[in-house]
Amino acid sequence: MTKPAAPGSGAVPPGAADGAEVEAFVEALIDNLYTRMGRDQESASVQDIYRALAYTVRDRLTRRWRATANARDEANPRYLYFLSAEYLLGRQLAKHLRYMGTTAVARAALARLGYDLEQVAELDKEPGLGNAGLGRLAACFLDSLACQEVPCIGYGLRYELGIFTQIFDDGWQVERPDDWLLMGNPWEFHQPDEMVEVGFGGYTHGHTDDSGRYRVTWTPAQRVLGEPYELLIPGHDTETVNTLRLWRARATEEFDFQLFDAGDYTRAVQQKTESENISKVLYPDDSTPQGKELRLKQQYFFAACTLQDIIHRFLLRNDDWASFPDKVVVHLNDTHHVVAIPELMRILLDEQDMPWDEAWDIVRRTFAFTNHTVLPEVMERWPTALFGRILPRHLEIIYELNRRFIEQVRQRFPDDEERVARISILDENGEQQVRMAHLAVVGSFSVNGVAPLQTQLLRHQVLPDLRAMWPGKFSNKTNGVSARRFLALANPRLTELLTRHLGDGWLADLSRLRQLEPLADDADFRRQWREVKQANKVDLALYIRHVTGVTVDPASLFDVMAKRLHEYKRQQLKALHAVALYQRLKANPAWDGPPRTIIFGGKAAPGYRMAKMIIKLVNNIAATVNADPDIDGRLKVVYVPNFNVTVGEQIYPAAELSEQISMAGMEASGTGNMKMALNGALTVGTLDGANIEIRQRVGQENFFHFGLTAEEVQARKADGYDPQALIDASPTLEQVLDAIGAGTFSHGDGELFRPLLDGLRYRDDYMVLADFGPYLAAQTRVDEAYADREAWTRKSILNVARCGYFSSERAVRQYRQEIWWVGPLADGG
Repeated sequence: MTKPAAPGSGAVPPGAADGAEVEAFVEALIDNLYTRMGRDQESASVQDIYRALAYTVRDRLTRRWRATANARDEANPRYLYFLSAEYLLGRQLAKHLRYMGTTAVARAALARLGYDLEQVAELDKEPGLGNAGLGRLAACFLDSLACQEVPCIGYGLRYELGIFTQIFDDGWQVERPDDWLLMGNPWEFHQPDEMVEVGFGGYTHGHTDDSGRYRVTWTPAQRVLGEPYELLIPGHDTETVNTLRLWRARATEEFDFQLFDAGDYTRAVQQKTESENISKVLYPDDSTPQGKELRLKQQYFFAACTLQDIIHRFLLRNDDWASFPDKVVVHLNDTHHVVAIPELMRILLDEQDMPWDEAWDIVRRTFAFTNHTVLPEVMERWPTALFGRILPRHLEIIYELNRRFIEQVRQRFPDDEERVARISILDENGEQQVRMAHLAVVGSFSVNGVAPLQTQLLRHQVLPDLRAMWPGKFSNKTNGVSARRFLALANPRLTELLTRHLGDGWLADLSRLRQLEPLADDADFRRQWREVKQANKVDLALYIRHVTGVTVDPASLFDVMAKRLHEYKRQQLKALHAVALYQRLKANPAWDGPPRTIIFGGKAAPGYRMAKMIIKLVNNIAATVNADPDIDGRLKVVYVPNFNVTVGEQIYPAAELSEQISMAGMEASGTGNMKMALNGALTVGTLDGANIEIRQRVGQENFFHFGLTAEEVQARKADGYDPQALIDASPTLEQVLDAIGAGTFSHGDGELFRPLLDGLRYRDDYMVLADFGPYLAAQTRVDEAYADREAWTRKSILNVARCGYFSSERAVRQYRQEIWWVGPLADGG
């Protein structure tokens, strides 16, 4: 499905493009088709045309990229090195064309060759480098860093299977490999001459050198090559092009001829298979010992490759290690690469022969750390037995680092051994484990959360003892999203309307959205606003019919819950609400509430059984509701498969109600809430994550708040929470649960959803039932508000006008000024 193009994107009739520029573009495209694809116009397929177009665009970006690198090589600025396990970049073609201002030229050039740009652009594959909000946030940050001309290199892994394709089989999620690299990736540069080597396992040998200093030599048992690939990250309205460097694991010896000749064909390629598995899959399942080992290897491989590259770049222009923290800031985007801290210590101690104190001073002034969660299961820990087997030298360094750290703690808090046990990098309760979040805090100069509530929880509940050691180290930096991607590219109709009233340049300064506030009282502007939203809803309705076969009414309220599946995000609460609405309509066909289309989207982790059961429940509810003639289309439930950035760009512009209903105290921040609010959706939500700030900024009257606060959640649990009492007190809740348990949505099978129902009735870990009544009350307020379309439109306009704060431009600027101290060359960066 394609969207109309926005002003400023070059989306004008082909005749408006400069003729000479179009001619040069056509010539370059045909040349790429011939020299890189081995095709001429007559023999070329549409796929060939797409690849030739991509190469033509990349060639033009490359000139800016090399100029950017050359200018920085000469200036030798302080560099930001951003490490993230995920990058959900979205499709590249439309973005690059817009950022270079060549959309109209490319459209006209393709038209001369008999092709339509939008149809060719459908072949652009979204890089499969992540699966959740962490990757979408990291991509937004890279975008804003380039737009702000910050010297930055992003680092990640080049997963073959970084994300899976989600399909439904009888309502169950089934994972299929994502084939994003099947046809190659024309946007990347392969750099095999810059491969690095990484070791695993083996043994260490300590000795005293001639000067009497203790030295350690690590002899790995296995070695793997890290092969780099580079993607270009251009800035908008600037010539700056930054780099995202991705590592692929390669075997040092890919084939054993002796084993092959002996007939052992499997073992002949065993090393190649084992080595390349390291970067094949995002987050290998760590429920087995083999999976744990692979995940730790993956994390170390990433950190070791990246630090070798960073150090190589530093030494090209500098020869004084004392200046390393002045030229280098390494940002750890969550705990997945915290092993970089002992790895840098190892390099400085063992390869650069530095004394411990000098090396540690460099390390602790180099790293900054963002913690993206408050969930205990995401606060990574590694058994020392496994850690020592895979990384023996690093475990020795962690032991010594912890010994010195504990001495500091005892000096600061004497006679408090309970505190020592809590704060130690090593957890001694049961099997000894390395607490990676503790290691990150001890080894970095800055620690930040991503929303005020989450940061408060980090300070006072999750890491209170570490905060007591270094209270000034902790800060909050609320997340933000790229309006260029999730508004300008995703919603060109709204972008056009905003540009007509705000002028050019507002995308770089979303604070200018405040100028829309007076227009909320302008009846003609409200009419135009509704027309934009309605056209986007028609587009989404067409897309839904295309991918699900379900016909939805664009005149109904589009109620959206699109996010990763997790019990704490409470998709099950939304499912119960759908059942309650269905039962209300069955019992009272005359009920005059507005028609509603409930739209779900999101993937469950492959091994997350309960999340998959929730998906099955939603799909079964949808099948029942959508087929019931008594409902007459007044309620539709759809689950859009394979939610990713590209699908999100279809959903966000059409959303009218944004479901942000996680249990308070569980969501770190959220970014889907920001994307939908920036596209004019009103939020129904708990006081969790960034919802709190959204509500404060858009106004309580423009936010449908419900539910327990984080403090109330803890108090209810401490008092002995009894979910059955809530069921007994609520006939509506009892009827909803009974209907599911009786098999109403499972062809009479009362056992299918028994695990989910038992979890709610007897534990309800995420307070779904406690918030069910308040949630229904909030949805009643939604119905009442939506009945007055003029008032609803006014609220929608004010949401957009007041959500400029939630921009990655603002977030990156805060990181730059308060943590990284990097900037454009003009700023002395």
